[in-house]
Amino acid sequence: MNNLQQKNSLKYGNNKFKLELKKNKIKDIITTNAIEKVELETIIKNALANPIASSKLKEIVNPGETVTVVISDITRSWQQIDKMLSFIIAELKTGGIKLNDINVLAATGSHRFHNKAEIKTLLGKYYGKINFVDHNGKAEESLSYLGDTTYGTPVWINKLALETDRLVLTGGIVFHDLAGFAGGRKSILPGIAAYESIMQNHSLSLSEKEGEGIKNTVTNNHLQDNPVNLDMLEAAKMLDVDFIFNVIPDADGGIAAAVAGDIFEAHQKGCAICKEYFGIELEEKADLVFASCGGYPKDINLYQASKSLVNAAQAVKKEGYLILLAECREGIGHSEVEEIIQNHTNNFERERALRSNFTISRYTGYLITKRIEDINLILVTELDKEILDNTDIRVVKTLAEAFKIVEAEFDQLPQSYIMPAAANTLPIFKD
Repeated sequence: MNNLQQKNSLKYGNNKFKLELKKNKIKDIITTNAIEKVELETIIKNALANPIASSKLKEIVNPGETVTVVISDITRSWQQIDKMLSFIIAELKTGGIKLNDINVLAATGSHRFHNKAEIKTLLGKYYGKINFVDHNGKAEESLSYLGDTTYGTPVWINKLALETDRLVLTGGIVFHDLAGFAGGRKSILPGIAAYESIMQNHSLSLSEKEGEGIKNTVTNNHLQDNPVNLDMLEAAKMLDVDFIFNVIPDADGGIAAAVAGDIFEAHQKGCAICKEYFGIELEEKADLVFASCGGYPKDINLYQASKSLVNAAQAVKKEGYLILLAECREGIGHSEVEEIIQNHTNNFERERALRSNFTISRYTGYLITKRIEDINLILVTELDKEILDNTDIRVVKTLAEAFKIVEAEFDQLPQSYIMPAAANTLPIFKD
């Protein structure tokens, strides 16, 4: 029975590749842990009705007060921001807050501003009825300085968050390769912080000594000993945050759960839910891993596919092989990612360039090549091979081509992990 072929389907853009392996050659198929499906409206209402370490939002606010609600930008639209916002505003109105006393502040961080159509998408039925502001991290006149963290980060924050009676943060909690987890305090720094503050915070990811790369504790699922997270927490404590509402995604593009209440305790609970759902405990790594980002838009470009790469690389033994399916129909995805990959021939040079001019995009480019230093990556993609010539990434067009490469490398094909949705699943190994 173990020699029977098992057919597996791996998404690639809007298409799929078929992977056939003998059953005894499959170590495990890594998918998200099971979670009960609940209607989004029920999830939101339950979270707002049962806040963690906090009173209900409608009980916190008072008639006549101003409220600033911080939301994620359009790149985080999986959060279904318009629906979330609708319930939060209803809660504020119940507490006596008028629409013209509500400001919605988009936590753009270092991202671009929104166009009219995107603002409509974010605000939903409240478009044109409440004030909307895009955070501008480079507009000094819209920022106030709150002091430096113990890590040396100057904390400049959007005045709308400071000159309001009540501050409400919304967002989403997923694994994050810099902060450990997204959500919570990330709505402050980087969300509504100065560009200078963001870059200083993110630069804490690098080891103090040049040549030692990224700190071991700066990665997915690390909070306590992660300086990027700890710095964000210090910045968040400089503000009076009244309430947060964060959602956790499911594996199908929907929402699995939500938490509300205290910025720190509710976020901790949300991180635990995220880990329970997307953190997959494994006993050992494998010599061979087949992974898909999960198709479009998760593999729209290499920038987006980097999350899947980082997750899947965790499951590969040293000197093992990772075959990653990432269509990348829009190429690399950012000029700075392309620049740091193409303009340097090794990771020491890339690290030095990153230290001299740190940006998040350059960091992502460096992260891609750094995370595969000890493994072999075969990328099934539409990217031109020449773009990655200065890396150790082997570029092929089909899964069959990739399969031939690994068949030639092994006398006998080893047992493999299969990761159909690597963007959503993080292998976790017991210490």
